[in-house]
Amino acid sequence: MGRNLIETVMGAVVLLVAAGFLAFAYSHSNLRSVQGYNLTARFERIDGVNPGTDVRISGIKVGTVVSERLDPERFQAIVTLTIDSSIKLPADTIAEVATEGLLGGRFMALVPGGADEILKPGDEIKYTQSPIDVVQLLGRFIFSMGEASQQKPGAGPQKPAP
Repeated sequence: MGRNLIETVMGAVVLLVAAGFLAFAYSHSNLRSVQGYNLTARFERIDGVNPGTDVRISGIKVGTVVSERLDPERFQAIVTLTIDSSIKLPADTIAEVATEGLLGGRFMALVPGGADEILKPGDEIKYTQSPIDVVQLLGRFIFSMGEASQQKPGAGPQKPAP
C-alpha cells in the first residue's frame, strides 16, 4: 500500500513539473495571437506561410497571418494579416516572405516605406515579394557550373605570337 502511494505522489510531482515547464515556455514565447487590425497582401507564391505565421518588422513580431486563400481569377495567394493596433504602417510598405536562416522556417516581413499616407484597416499592401526558392536557385547554379566545365579550355580568343 505504501509503495503505491509513493508512486502516485511521484507521478503527480512529475506532472506538475511538466505543466510548469509548459506554462513557462508558453509565457516566454511569441505564440500568442496579436490583437489589431487586418490588412491583405497578394503574392505569386507563399511557400511555407500558414495561418499563425509571425509577421515581423525588423525581426520583432508585430502581427500574425490570419488566413490565406487563392484568387481564382489571377491565381495569386491572398494573405490576411493582423497587425498590432499600435503600429501604423505607411501606404508604401513592402510585405515579403522571408526565411529565418538557410534551412529555417518562414515568416512574413514588413518593410515600412516613407509615405505620409497610412494603411487603414482592411487595406491591401500593394508591394509584395514572394520567397526565393533555394532549391531552384541551387539547381541553376549547378547547371551553370556544369556548362562552364564542358567548355573546352583554349577555345577562347588566341593571343598573338610575339
